[in-house]
Amino acid sequence: MKSRFLMFITAITLFVALEMPLRLAAQDNRNHHHKHHHYQLIDMGTFGGPASFVPETTNLIAGNKGDINRRGLVVGGSATSTSTTGTSNFNVCGELGGLPFVSHAFEWRNGTVTDLGSLGGADYCSVPGGINANGEIVGNSENGEVDPLTGFNKARAVRWKDGEIKDLGTLGGDEGIAIGLNDRGQVVGSANNAIPDPISCLGPGAQQCRAFLWQDGVMQDLGALGGPDAFAILVNKRGQVAGSSDTNSVPVTDPFLWEKGKGMQDLGTLGGTTGFPLALNNRGQVVGFSYLAGDQAAHPFLWPGKDGKMLDLGTLGGSYGTANAINEVGEIVGYASNAGDQDFLAFFWRNGALTNLGTVGGDPCSTANAINSKRQVVGISFADCNAVRRAFLWENGSMVDLNTLIPAGSGLQLTLAEAINDRGEIVGNGTPTGCGIVEQCGHAFLLIPCDENHSSVEGCDYSMVDVSAARPRPSPVVRDVSGGVQRLSPPAPTNRFHMPGFPIGPRK
Repeated sequence: MKSRFLMFITAITLFVALEMPLRLAAQDNRNHHHKHHHYQLIDMGTFGGPASFVPETTNLIAGNKGDINRRGLVVGGSATSTSTTGTSNFNVCGELGGLPFVSHAFEWRNGTVTDLGSLGGADYCSVPGGINANGEIVGNSENGEVDPLTGFNKARAVRWKDGEIKDLGTLGGDEGIAIGLNDRGQVVGSANNAIPDPISCLGPGAQQCRAFLWQDGVMQDLGALGGPDAFAILVNKRGQVAGSSDTNSVPVTDPFLWEKGKGMQDLGTLGGTTGFPLALNNRGQVVGFSYLAGDQAAHPFLWPGKDGKMLDLGTLGGSYGTANAINEVGEIVGYASNAGDQDFLAFFWRNGALTNLGTVGGDPCSTANAINSKRQVVGISFADCNAVRRAFLWENGSMVDLNTLIPAGSGLQLTLAEAINDRGEIVGNGTPTGCGIVEQCGHAFLLIPCDENHSSVEGCDYSMVDVSAARPRPSPVVRDVSGGVQRLSPPAPTNRFHMPGFPIGPRK
């Protein structure tokens, strides 16, 4: 079972509806002949279980996902060999496609993967949320106790520093989760207070979930926008905090920006009942997605627009999309659907212009997950708009399959590119030979570019690759337990904080 806290912050991943012949030609990658660097591939392996991963979550620090910091340190999670079969009260376990194994957070540093453990010991789970430039890590850990209100293992917000794990406490209740942090050591997330809440994020009868800011041993309740529950997700170097909050007793949520001395500001929506922030840069710009009036469509947004209100970034002709990341100069990436919602495609937005980044080869769908200060973009290209995926890098007007830039015979198909730092180092998830479902047997990976900034990396090929001549890589064979690979049908939002797959269906 996926963690009840984690499902509220799970990134938007697989989306769309019908088969489709149409292809937008805003950017045809076949006409580009740019050269790219080779990459050294580091497979993170596992802790004895079937899979490892870097989080597919909204844990973004100043516009970059919190899986890798600017020094190249990586955090993720890995399955151990300890089974959870027959135990129904695990809370944090489940990020690995619902596999019945205890999983622990890990850190990769200087070639070594370290098991970060959990508050409860080896038989209890932990997962990472993010890492800052100083190597401090935050996340979620079971503590060996059972929540008397829910019957599940208690999950607590934690910080790892200098190899030690620290329980950050709660706001008077039983559980919490740390989601993001900045280089000043300020941590944000959500924690329970002691007030019973019939519509709690943990389920009826549990306690209110409140946005918090933790600093120097003190956890501060950031309040809410009129309703009982709120989540803080993002914090920049200025200490500005972005998140999502109920606006009344009915589950309607708006994105917010909190600042010291100013409190929590409601950022509004694009006319619908729900919006959600996914990235925050150090200029205080927030991006994410919002429903439109009627809640039948959702568009990517930027806040603030020129008028100080939420700006609709538009789509590629369809009804849905989201902005996943923003860099320090306000360049935004994400995905949007085209006419008739037949496909979804990665986009790049700057100064009012939304550009279709295209796909790898003849793939119909793609999504951009992250962008760095050098305008390098990473994401996923989908051969079937669902389960058959390959990681891509977009730079200098050209999209390339990252599998063509790593050594042949590596034994790992790069499936999901999740984050890139300003040194051009990329983290993501891939499938080893014989693995068909990345969520069940995939491995986390790190790619180190063989460039002038990494001049002495052992095993690096420092020649350049011409994208037009790059060797093709076959798409992975996907084992689908439902009997075949099928494109997803449009799901409705699945939880109170509305982190759904897309496209958007009628609200329930």
